[in-house]
Amino acid sequence: MLMHPSPYVLALGDSLTAGYGLPATASFTAKLQHALRERHPTAVVQNAGVSGDTTADALQRLPRLLSSLVRKPDLAIVELGANDLLRGIAPVQTRSNLNQILSMLTSCGIAALLATFEVPPFFEAFAARYEGMFADVATRHGADQAPFFPPGVMGNPQLTLPDRLHPNGKAIEMVVAHLLPSVVAVLDRQCRK
Repeated sequence: MLMHPSPYVLALGDSLTAGYGLPATASFTAKLQHALRERHPTAVVQNAGVSGDTTADALQRLPRLLSSLVRKPDLAIVELGANDLLRGIAPVQTRSNLNQILSMLTSCGIAALLATFEVPPFFEAFAARYEGMFADVATRHGADQAPFFPPGVMGNPQLTLPDRLHPNGKAIEMVVAHLLPSVVAVLDRQCRK
């Protein structure tokens, strides 16, 4: 059980975080906030997702975002990298950007949860280049990591929007249920410090 009176989570990401194609109330951040509020009625999950963002885009906007916050987050969920893959950005650059993002969060004393993703089958040729990237970055910065999508969601046409890429509302509920234990574990550790 969380002990913090009002957990504050910053969700930094791309369209998966922003809630592309979904009503605001069905977005990842809205659903995660609702789940956290079952334990803490005043928990806040700030949606800092921008559709189309690459790791470079998020890195560029992060200093401005952090300086605009009214309070230091107890946790930052970092969900990035899918657009790098889609745009053919070199994995070495993605890795560098993720390292810089986690360094910036760490230097601000913000715990991070790196949301990883599995390379979809239709990008299988690129999979080897991403192998171990998220685990290495998380380990380097002492961050937690967890897959964003639970098994069976990615690529399932019954769980995506008509574009066959973005998760629908049912999939987002599965994502939240899957990530919630990891989020709660990090928040619990933070409140014991």
